[in-house]
Amino acid sequence: MPEPQLTPEVFDRAIVAIALTAGPEHRLVYRNDAFLALFGPRPTGVPIREVFTEPGVDRFFETLDLVRADGTARQVTTPRTVETAEDDPESHRHFVYSCSPVSSRFGPGVLVSAIDTTAEVHSAQRAERLSTDRLHALQRYEALMSAVSQLVWLTRADGTMVELVPGWEELTGYPWRGTMDESWFELIHPRDREGLARRWLDAAEGEPTMFEHGFRVRTVSGEYRHVASRAVPIVRDGRLVEWIGATSDIEDRWRNRLRERLLARAVAVTEAPRPEDAFAAVAGLVVPDLTDACTVFVLSGREYSSQPGEIRGTRIASTARPGLPPLPPLRQQSFLLGPTARRAVAEQAPALLTFPAGHVPPGLVPEESSRWLARARATSLTLLPIVLDGVTVALAAAAGCDDTPPPGRADIELLQDVLQRAQLPLRQSLELQRTRDVALVLQRALLTAPPAVPGAELTARYQPGNRAAEVGGDWYDAFVLPDGSLALTIGDVAGHDLTAATTMGQLRSMLRSIAYNRTHLHTPADALTGLDTAADGLGVAVFATAVHLHLARATGTDGGWLAAWSNAGHPPPLLLPADGAPRFLDAGEADVPLCVAPAEPRHTHRAPVGPGDTLLLYTDGLVEVPGENLATGLARLAAAAGRAQGLPLPDLCDRLLAGVPDALDDIALIAFRAAVPEPATPEPAAAEPTDA
Repeated sequence: MPEPQLTPEVFDRAIVAIALTAGPEHRLVYRNDAFLALFGPRPTGVPIREVFTEPGVDRFFETLDLVRADGTARQVTTPRTVETAEDDPESHRHFVYSCSPVSSRFGPGVLVSAIDTTAEVHSAQRAERLSTDRLHALQRYEALMSAVSQLVWLTRADGTMVELVPGWEELTGYPWRGTMDESWFELIHPRDREGLARRWLDAAEGEPTMFEHGFRVRTVSGEYRHVASRAVPIVRDGRLVEWIGATSDIEDRWRNRLRERLLARAVAVTEAPRPEDAFAAVAGLVVPDLTDACTVFVLSGREYSSQPGEIRGTRIASTARPGLPPLPPLRQQSFLLGPTARRAVAEQAPALLTFPAGHVPPGLVPEESSRWLARARATSLTLLPIVLDGVTVALAAAAGCDDTPPPGRADIELLQDVLQRAQLPLRQSLELQRTRDVALVLQRALLTAPPAVPGAELTARYQPGNRAAEVGGDWYDAFVLPDGSLALTIGDVAGHDLTAATTMGQLRSMLRSIAYNRTHLHTPADALTGLDTAADGLGVAVFATAVHLHLARATGTDGGWLAAWSNAGHPPPLLLPADGAPRFLDAGEADVPLCVAPAEPRHTHRAPVGPGDTLLLYTDGLVEVPGENLATGLARLAAAAGRAQGLPLPDLCDRLLAGVPDALDDIALIAFRAAVPEPATPEPAAAEPTDA
C-alpha cells in the first residue's frame, strides 16, 4: 500500500505558519500566507539554510536532519531567530518549530509549523529580572513548551520524584512512586529497562542534555503500554538540580504506525511466488516487532470442520529475532497436531499458552521445534490459524522468549490482523503451486521410462528447477523404430507455465508419430522439418529447440553404433568416448529453432558411437547460469562428465545434475551407452581317443 501523500495547498489559508521542505538538503518547496506574514518573502526551491540566514537557527537545521533521518516528529525552540538590534534583548524574536516527517509530490520531506513565542519569552525575561524564584518558573515554563503533556513530573538530583500534573495512576493503575528506584523499574518492560537506563545516564552525565525516550510500562491488567518521556535539565549556578519533564501515552499512535508499517511490508509477500517463500515472508512480517520467533506449519488431513480428525502439520517457514539460538533446518516431515492446536484450527481462533521458561508442553509442536524453544527459554506460544476461503490452510506459532512477557490482547489481535491481511498473496502463491503441481504431473506422465535396448543402456532424468512456481517445457523421448534403430529426442519449449508444458506434450507426440511412421523415408532432419510444418499448420507453433537423433547398429561385431542427428537450435550432444576426452557433436552451427522458419532447410549429421562410448542429450538448464557465457557452462559440463566418465550410467546422470551451481531452470537429460561385447570364450578342444 503506497504511503499517502500530503497536499500542502490545504494549508494555504491556515492561521498557523506552515512550510514544507523536501530532499536531504531540505529545499523549501512550499510556504503559506501565514508563513509569509510572519517571516516576510522567502524564496522557494533553495535549501532551507539559504532561506534562514539569521543567527541562532542552527538547532532548527539540526532538528530537520534528525526528523528526516529517523522519521520521528520533534519540536525545537530558536531564540534570536530574527535580530534587529544587538543591544536590545527585547528586539529579538523567538519561535517554536514543530517538525514532522511527511511525503508529498515533492518526495520525502518535513512539514514545519512555526509559532511566534516572542511575547511569552519577553514577558518571562522581564520577570527574570525581578526575582530568582520567577527565573526558576520561567525555566520550567520554557521546558514545558516543548513537551506534549499528559502527566508532568519533577525529578531531583537525589532521585526523588514529584508528580506536578497527575496522570500516572490513571495510565497504569498503580499509585505514583516518589523515588526512581528498582521497584519503579519493575514496571518497565524487561526488554526496555537497559535502554531506558542508558539513555537517562547519557543525558545526565557530563553536560546535561535533553532526555527523550520511548518505552513500555506495565498496567495493573498485566499488559504493557507504550509511552514517551521528554525532560530537560534545570541548572542553577552551574549545578544540575532537577529535571522537569512530561510523559505521554502513545500506545494508540505507536500501534497505528506499527500496523501501517507491517501491512505495507505485507506487499513483499506478493513477490514470493513459492509457498515456502510466501509463508517465510509472512513470518518475517511479525518478527521482531510483535514476537521473538514465528514458525508456520502447512496443514494436511481432513477438512477442518468443527470436530477435525487427524490433522498433520509440516514446518514450511520459520524466523527468529537476532540473539536467539540458530533455528533448526526446515525438513519435509509432518507431525500430528495436539488438542490445543486442533482446537485453534477448528475454531479458527488464536490460542495463547504460557509456561515456565523453556518448559514447552509435550505434543504442542514437533520435537525438534520443542528442543529449540527450550534452548531459547520460551515462555509463551501463540497459535494463530491462517484462513483462506474459510479453510485453515496453515498455523502460525509465535513464541515469546527469554524475559519477554506474554502478548496482550491487542498484540494478539494485531498479529492475527497482519497474518490475515496476507490472504491474497498467500492464495496466489498456493494457486501457483497447484498449477505447478498439475503441470509437473502432466510432464512426468509424458516423460516415460526409456525402453530396454539390447546392446545398449539408456538412462533419463527430469529435474524441475527452483524458479518459483514455474514449470518448463523441457522433454526427452526414446523409442524403438520399426527398423530396429533407436530414436532419441531432447527438446525445450519456450515458457515456464502450464501452456508450455501442454505444448511440449503436443510437439512430443507429433514428432513421435512422424518419426515412427516414416523412418524408411526420412532422416532426422526430415523428421524435424515435418514437425515444423505440422506445428505451423495446426496452429501449435511456439518457439522451441530440439535435437532428434537416430542410433543404428553398425555393421560388424564390435558392438558399435552409428548416430545420425539434426539440431534445431539446441545445445549440442556430448560424446564421452570410452578411451578419450569428452567432445561436443556440434558439426558447425545448429539449424534454426522450431516454429521460426518452417521452410528453412535442415541438416543431418553423423558420427560413430563405439563400444563403451556414452552419448548425452540435455536441455539448457544443465549448462546455463544467469550472467554467465554459454561456452563457460558447456566447458563445465564437459569437465564434470569427464570426471564421472567411469561411473555407471545412472550415477553419471545424478552426478551431473548435482553439479549444477543453481538449478533455476528445469533440466531434462537422456544418456545412451553402447555396450562392450563380452570377449569370445574359446570352445574346449575335443578329447583325443585313447586306447581302451
